[in-house]
Amino acid sequence: MSTTGTSFAVQNISKRVWKLAGDSNVFYLDVGKKIIIDTSSRQFQPKLQTFLAKVIDFAQVEYVIFTHFHYDHIGNYDLFPNAKLVASRAEIEDFRKNPKGAVLDPRLAERFEKSNLVAIEDIELPKELEVIPVPGHTRGSICIWYAAEKILFSGDTLFPVGIGRTDLPTSVPEKMQESLNKLTQYNFKTLCAGHDYGLEPF
Repeated sequence: MSTTGTSFAVQNISKRVWKLAGDSNVFYLDVGKKIIIDTSSRQFQPKLQTFLAKVIDFAQVEYVIFTHFHYDHIGNYDLFPNAKLVASRAEIEDFRKNPKGAVLDPRLAERFEKSNLVAIEDIELPKELEVIPVPGHTRGSICIWYAAEKILFSGDTLFPVGIGRTDLPTSVPEKMQESLNKLTQYNFKTLCAGHDYGLEPF
């Protein structure tokens, strides 16, 4: 299903994957469980409520997976009342140590501290999905590999053109090349990045 007549259309990436382009891209997967990957920034919330809600009842979402905790990826974490909020253990650790540095927005970080965060290492995801640790942009950054459709959800590690920054408070620049090398092992047909840098229109 997709909306029409708007630049904010929900796009079908594959039979079980939808995308809403935003300040960061939001992905919905229906792969045995209903999963959201990243939630864009707070200012993008009306677009999610208008367009993404046409595809999925937010109350049915079981997991919200964050590729990392920057404000433009977690801004709408609270739209999904029954979902577990999931990220890598390293990302959660760094957030607990330095909330403002992990989120890059003090007010959002303060609200997000009240959330019940679950380490992705401690849950059982659908067997179709593989979690790939990719430290670099942040120490706890992850990608998600959907092997059945050869889709790589790459967060802010890899873009259509370019790679993520490594000069932020929880970045580990010395690990970025190793992470990029790791991604070359995945023969993806579709790159679902956190941002569509290099694509037109943005």
